[in-house]
Amino acid sequence: MTRKSGDASRSTIRDVAARAGVSASTVSRVLGGVYPVSAATRGRVMRAVRDLDYVADARAKAIAGVGTPTLAFVLEDITGPSFAHMAHGVEREATRLGHLCLVCSTEGDVRHELEFVEMMRAQRAAAVILVGGTADTPEYRERTHRMADSLASAGSRLVLCGRPPLDPGAPVTVIEYDNEGGAYTLVAHVLAQGHRRVLFLGGRTDHTTALGRERGYLAAHRARGLTPDPALLLHGDFTRDAGHRLMQQALKDDLDFTAVVAATDMVAAGALTALHEAGLTVPGDVSLAGYDDIPFARDLHPALTTVHVPYEELGRLAVRTALEHTPGAPDEHLLLGTHVVVRDSVGPPAPHQRR
Repeated sequence: MTRKSGDASRSTIRDVAARAGVSASTVSRVLGGVYPVSAATRGRVMRAVRDLDYVADARAKAIAGVGTPTLAFVLEDITGPSFAHMAHGVEREATRLGHLCLVCSTEGDVRHELEFVEMMRAQRAAAVILVGGTADTPEYRERTHRMADSLASAGSRLVLCGRPPLDPGAPVTVIEYDNEGGAYTLVAHVLAQGHRRVLFLGGRTDHTTALGRERGYLAAHRARGLTPDPALLLHGDFTRDAGHRLMQQALKDDLDFTAVVAATDMVAAGALTALHEAGLTVPGDVSLAGYDDIPFARDLHPALTTVHVPYEELGRLAVRTALEHTPGAPDEHLLLGTHVVVRDSVGPPAPHQRR
């Protein structure tokens, strides 16, 4: 029988072990995440944890020598440079406040994310920080609301960093940056140089971060009374290879454009390589802009005009707000600003291109 959180008798680690058909020490290894355990065993243990609504006893953890307070940083892809900077901010602030920071890369696997969050709840992590855009569906909102409620019941806090907010009343902290506004300002800068045919290399059409940047692109055109050609909106993902492939395709299809706005600096880097391979100069033949302001953007040739996102500060703020949150206090929703960094990759269109 599944125990309810309101029962007088709490489940113990021995109850979990019995339900999973393993030893108590194996349960401890799974929840501790330190020793290697087979995927099948780990799955049985985590199912038992959920069935019994088990939360680790903080006193037992202290006796076991693992009493350092922890928080978790959960993201889809740990190799992304922007997320790496956010993780750096999380780790530095967690260390400053005396917490251990655990990082989980889910590779987009929702089940993996749920299991990791449940493990952090069982370990009484102080906070779980979910990072990055996603598909904003009813299923996402329901699943994330359940996560928030589950963590709150164990005295923990869910933080959504750059993720879609939930419905009012969810026990969650939301920290965002002005994603759409950054794209609007960047495209407005490109249009102000005289460009009217701006190619947009966007991300997935179901990804909230990508959609926000595309909305900014469209809004900047509308503000000038312009209607962008739908053929100039291309979609891929946020990688260098996607930018290279999309740029090659645009050139092969002989699309008419004088400037390119990429959804990320990584996409812009791939596009820049494709332009150079085609014998085109930037910004002489084509202007190019990115988004994120990751460190290598200034080292490209030419240095990349882009949107600065305060990723490290986002990470630090996520930790501070989660650890300083008072249970029962109003939900928090914080927004950080972005700004355009003007470098050398955007200029006016060539005289024969002007309209």
